[in-house]
Amino acid sequence: MMGKLYLIPTPIGNMEDITLRALRLLKEVDLILAEDTRTSAKLLRHYDITTPLLSHHKFNEHQQVARMAERIKKGENIALISDAGTPGISDPGFLLTRTCVEEGIETECLPGATAFVPALVNSGFPCDRFCFEGFLPQKKGRQKKLHALAEESRTMIFYESPFRLLKTLEQMSTLFGPTRYACVAREISKVFEEFKRGSLEELLSYYSQHGVKGEIVLIVAGKDYLSEKEEELHIEIDEEE
Repeated sequence: MMGKLYLIPTPIGNMEDITLRALRLLKEVDLILAEDTRTSAKLLRHYDITTPLLSHHKFNEHQQVARMAERIKKGENIALISDAGTPGISDPGFLLTRTCVEEGIETECLPGATAFVPALVNSGFPCDRFCFEGFLPQKKGRQKKLHALAEESRTMIFYESPFRLLKTLEQMSTLFGPTRYACVAREISKVFEEFKRGSLEELLSYYSQHGVKGEIVLIVAGKDYLSEKEEELHIEIDEEE
């Protein structure tokens, strides 16, 4: 009987942000593929899970996917987890999932923690339509990407390193305009969680003075955000009259 691949989200901060089903499956599967076994071992120890761990990251996933698919075909149930959040979202997971789908292997992704969802919802920007951009290119293609996104009308979501946040805010301020609104969501679900909102210019000034630490999700308003707010205000005034 063929096994199954389980894609299991893990906490992005607080250890309690994991579902009961995720914990049960992590105990029941034959093998857990982890982005960093040292990081994942802390979570497994916390919940007394003794399932074998195997490293599966961006440097070895191309070599492993065929072998893992064969193990599932032979009856093993395998769980894939990342260091934090949902596998496949700016983390390894896509290649193995695609291989399993192409070879008729059943896959199941559990709902759970993903950093960009609380960042988006708590930013205060429209979340009925949005685009997830993940990490921007570090060098080649970065300017071209930002130039294209300057015309994006949907709320934009980026993952960013604390070492590159100032550069990103500066480039966006130049290309999107310094008054474009944004929100820096830092250390989500952790002790020092912080949401800082303001214009790109204001955020650049703030973090230039205070420094940047931790995991960051950057939410940037679409280009029509201010005009839409003004339109809503006029509608409210008209209704009152």
